[in-house]
Amino acid sequence: MQSGLYTDLYELTMVQGYFLMGRQEEIAVFDYFFRDCPFGGSFVLFAGLHNLLETLTKLSFSEPDIAYLREKGFHESFLDYLKSFRFRGDIVSAMEGEIVFPNEPILRVEGNLIETQLIETLLLNFLNFQSLIATKATRIRLAAGDRLLADFGLRRAQGLGGIHASRAAVIGGANSTSNVYAGRQFDLSITGTMAHSWILGFDDELTAFRAFAALYPDHCTFLVDTYDTLNSGIPNAIIVGRELAKEGHRLTGIRLDSGDLAQLAKRARVMLDGAGFYDVKIFASDGLDEFAIEKLLREGAPIDGFGVGTQMVTGRPTAALNGVYKLSSLNRIPRIKISENATKTTLPGVKNLFRHLDEEGFFQQDEVVLATESTNGEDLLQMVMKDGSVTLPTSSPVEIQKFAQERLAKLRPMYKAPTSAAIYPVTISESLQQLKTKVISETKKLIQK
Repeated sequence: MQSGLYTDLYELTMVQGYFLMGRQEEIAVFDYFFRDCPFGGSFVLFAGLHNLLETLTKLSFSEPDIAYLREKGFHESFLDYLKSFRFRGDIVSAMEGEIVFPNEPILRVEGNLIETQLIETLLLNFLNFQSLIATKATRIRLAAGDRLLADFGLRRAQGLGGIHASRAAVIGGANSTSNVYAGRQFDLSITGTMAHSWILGFDDELTAFRAFAALYPDHCTFLVDTYDTLNSGIPNAIIVGRELAKEGHRLTGIRLDSGDLAQLAKRARVMLDGAGFYDVKIFASDGLDEFAIEKLLREGAPIDGFGVGTQMVTGRPTAALNGVYKLSSLNRIPRIKISENATKTTLPGVKNLFRHLDEEGFFQQDEVVLATESTNGEDLLQMVMKDGSVTLPTSSPVEIQKFAQERLAKLRPMYKAPTSAAIYPVTISESLQQLKTKVISETKKLIQK
């Protein structure tokens, strides 16, 4: 989506106002951050950056876009301006796949007042959603350990959001996706078995399995719960598995999609091993999330892989990451939003974000500082776009996943708990605290006049 209409109306209303007032060359700085961690956890896996940057390089207003805005009453001189609009700002950001925490500036946008304001909705839409889904997928990956994890969520996703959901799921730890479009678009590994309708499309289950095996002899994972998992599904899978072996092929696996998955998996393993199919994998699906998977494994279920759909691609139960985009500087003058709720009072000025490690190389704490300050630690914000051109090398979702796993390994276990996780420390420098106090005081004086 490269249309400049991919925004909220008030963004266009505001930027038209700035244009008509002749303020388009004023320099603004906006920060992107979130206030609370989703799912009761303590971290977010940052995702969506590459898609955002790619879209910003192509963001424009087509003739039909201009015509539509003309119908809605926008000023002709402003529409002339939009005809040649391109984003020419700078962006510094944490890397996609980074582990980030509440109230720290993950990304900073600097440019003229119009372009920095106009991209707000697009930026929030891309980053909030993909970061939410990537975080959910990370939690599920932590629960699943090194077992296979597949994204099965497209049919339950929110419309076209399912495309980016599959990308984010892989960044968060999924090995593959059933989403063929996303697979092509983002070079993801695609996977799939069969639906109950395939089996119902034949007179009996055994015939259905044989027909599938004849067509796909090297890719047979049979769905065994259509009628009776233990008395029909698995025995029929074993029959066809033996027939495949005689032809030089092998049964890949079986999938359980209903019932008591732990008990069924245990019985299935005994039946498969008893038939000599020690290498046949058992996959499970059916409304799984990190808690269900953890319970299954705690009960000793011999499951080799999980297909996770609804819970992962919808970010259930949190549903949305509360990331925000706030003005922090205008014409080199620090700006602040003040709230009666102290957690919603923003940090003024141009800032950097540093991470400090402990003696063992684990994340110890993050520190938000003024851009003019120097401090020991790892600088998390890097230039990713300069004058509207991307300066960040392209990375595939699989490469970003690898980076994410490396970073996650440096986060201590107490911060990875699915609920009631410890709060990771994020501090602000003394100079930034002093600036915040000063700007609040000056702002309140202006209000009282």
